[in-house]
Amino acid sequence: MSATPTQGHVVVAPDKFKGTLTAAEAAARLAAGIHRAAPGTEVRRLPVADGGEGTLDAALAAGFSRVPAKVAGPTGLPVDAAFALRGDLAVVELAQAAGLSRLPGGRTAPLAAGTYGVGQLIGRAVGAGARRILLGLGGSAGTDGGAGLVQALGAGLYDEHGTELPPGGAALRRLHRLERGPLADVLSGVEVTVASDVDNPLLGPRGATAVYAPQKGAEGAELAVLEAGLTRWAEVVREATGRELREAPGAGAAGGVGFAALALLGATVRPGIELLLDLLGFDEAVRGAALVVTGEGCLDEQTLHGKAPAGVAAAATGAGVPVAAVAGRVDLAESAWRRAGFVAAYALTDLAEHPGDSLTRAGELAERAGERLARELLSGA
Repeated sequence: MSATPTQGHVVVAPDKFKGTLTAAEAAARLAAGIHRAAPGTEVRRLPVADGGEGTLDAALAAGFSRVPAKVAGPTGLPVDAAFALRGDLAVVELAQAAGLSRLPGGRTAPLAAGTYGVGQLIGRAVGAGARRILLGLGGSAGTDGGAGLVQALGAGLYDEHGTELPPGGAALRRLHRLERGPLADVLSGVEVTVASDVDNPLLGPRGATAVYAPQKGAEGAELAVLEAGLTRWAEVVREATGRELREAPGAGAAGGVGFAALALLGATVRPGIELLLDLLGFDEAVRGAALVVTGEGCLDEQTLHGKAPAGVAAAATGAGVPVAAVAGRVDLAESAWRRAGFVAAYALTDLAEHPGDSLTRAGELAERAGERLARELLSGA
């Protein structure tokens, strides 16, 4: 028995289900399930991201044009990347050039991985006419404080012998002098906004090295090397600019790229999901809606601290529209997800017949979740 068509449309706005479904795939599957149960219901798909991986795809789904660019990957080898462009606004996703997924063979390089390719993407975007850059941080492979990024845009980083530093956070320990060179000219009249969902400082127990470098393969003595490199980087940047930003919220994002963006690109930092919802026209899409459906791979404590589904829930409830979540797993207690604004939460693991189905049959299960939520939330059944 199909659900009665609801008054008002449904907005389907999931993030990616990491390792199984892109945000666009998840949105399509959820929409298919809703249509199967409530064929008369209008469903608007609006895949989202929080500034990390998937930000480019979200922009493309919103009507931006994809501009391909071959740039340096995290270890310097060329990779095929892209940015998104609409008018004078470009969306640059760090992970496209310097993400963990770009490491050759998946082998981590915590001391040598850099962000030169990210700077190349920004430069290409400016060359294509962008006057506003939205830089999505997340998923970075290294801890170079954004040094490679600014080198790609014309800055010079030299040791005491006047030799240009090689890529990577370890080399920053030898940094003696920063010359901004044509950096300011390249970015003249360009507004840079960083999309990030973390507020970590550059250094210390909550800094880029301590919190995030282990996720990029650093351990033991390597952590001390990277922290020493970032400390020297902060000192030299302060000497060159007169700006002390090592404690700035967000400076530790993406291995310290947040610091370079603030100190040398004149960037402002905004929560990633807020920026993306603005970019995607979420307010307009949700106007008059009967329900919003969002989701991600795992609904857990991290979700509540700036991840995309929490941002969608806040925006939807602020507009007076109920919001449901679909996730591969739901690790939050019902009381927690209800406090976050969700009226219902569906786990693919609960719909699976066999262990592992939520990974190998995620698309099919997402459709079943869409069908189930439509029957339960749109028909009153």
